[in-house]
Amino acid sequence: MTLRLLLLGCMLGLTGAAHAALPNEPVERIDLARYLGTWHEVARMPNRYQEDCVSGTTATYLRGEDGEIVVRNACTTGDGERISVDGVAREVVSGSGNLQVRFAPRWLAWLPVWADYWVLDLDPDCRWAVVGGPTRKFLWVLARDPQLDPDVFDGIKARAAARGYAVERLWVADTLRNAPEQRVAQGR
Repeated sequence: MTLRLLLLGCMLGLTGAAHAALPNEPVERIDLARYLGTWHEVARMPNRYQEDCVSGTTATYLRGEDGEIVVRNACTTGDGERISVDGVAREVVSGSGNLQVRFAPRWLAWLPVWADYWVLDLDPDCRWAVVGGPTRKFLWVLARDPQLDPDVFDGIKARAAARGYAVERLWVADTLRNAPEQRVAQGR
């Protein structure tokens, strides 16, 4: 009987903790016109698509002539070469942070190969954004400026962890890693 009560108490405790976590879902509303433009990568979950990227990673979103959302991801490799890849994005649920992206060549556009691109967390002034997906395998922290305040970044990481992302695996851009030293050098 005591063992059953102990197990029941543990189950109820775990259920309460599960309810305290944030849901892993896209933001309900996004002003896509404000979201367009250039974003700097502050941190990312390591992934095979960016193995060669060591600094200066950007994602630029533009509205094409035909209304399509054009995506250009660029970065600098370890040997200093600037590389980029072009793709397209589409809204899955209009007006929400539920998007999909594709980086296939135009001649393969007929293939239904799209990746989930969920805007999970977004600054009200569109200064930073957090992008992930349903599998939690990918995570990007993006900002309009190459540097993001470390306290803001800590809050972003805490919310991402509450959504079930393994934030301890994040690769952090050198602009954020150097931020505390730069503040000290500037007398802050």
